[in-house]
Order: sequence, then structure tokens, then C-alpha cells
Amino acid sequence: MDNIIDNVPIYVRIAEGIKDHILMGDLKEGEQVISTTQLSKEYNISIATVNKGINMLVLEGVLFKKRGIGMFVAEGAVERLIRERRAVFKEQYVEKLLVEAKRLRYSVDELQQIVREVYEEQQ
Repeated sequence: MDNIIDNVPIYVRIAEGIKDHILMGDLKEGEQVISTTQLSKEYNISIATVNKGINMLVLEGVLFKKRGIGMFVAEGAVERLIRERRAVFKEQYVEKLLVEAKRLRYSVDELQQIVREVYEEQQ
């Protein structure tokens, strides 16, 4: 069976990778992003494919272009990405978790205790 990520277009994976670097603090707001030529060479893909991913980030307000200079991380990008990812997290993980927790008849208090325990184990 194919890996789920294999079904995601490469330009989306490029965009998500840049978003990850911004969220991890590898790329700061106002900082220049690696060039499309470098990304093209690094991933062995066409510049058109890289541009599609970069343009997606520009439309989302994560990156902005400085004509003749390159791409930069937009002011407010981190907060925008956190809001976006939190919404996805809630929809994809928390709502499914709660459905299963209700089936198993966990109370809210029991569920909170489980989350605290696992969270502390991760520290």
C-alpha cells in the first residue's frame, strides 16, 4: 500500500516543509527563504513545481516576494500557521479522540488525567 504522503503533490510537500521550518523557528519572520533554484536542485524537481508551492505560501500570506531579491517569511506568519495547525489538530485528532473516549465511557476528568500523564511523560 502506498504511503499517504505519496498521494500529496510535491509542491504541497515543499510548502508544508517550509511551514514546518517556520514553526520550528529555523526560519524567522523577515528572514529570506532558500531560493527556488536551490529547492529545485535539492529535491531534484522542476522550478515550476517549486514556484507552485512558493506561490501557494504567498497567497496564504506566509511568504512575500521582494522583486529581484527573493522570498521572505511574512510578518505574522508564525501566528497564522499556529492558528491553521490548531484548527486542523482539533478536527483531525481531538474530535476523533473524543468520539472514542465517549465509546469507552471516559469522563472529562479521566480524559484530562490521561492527557496530563502522557504529556508529562513526553517532557
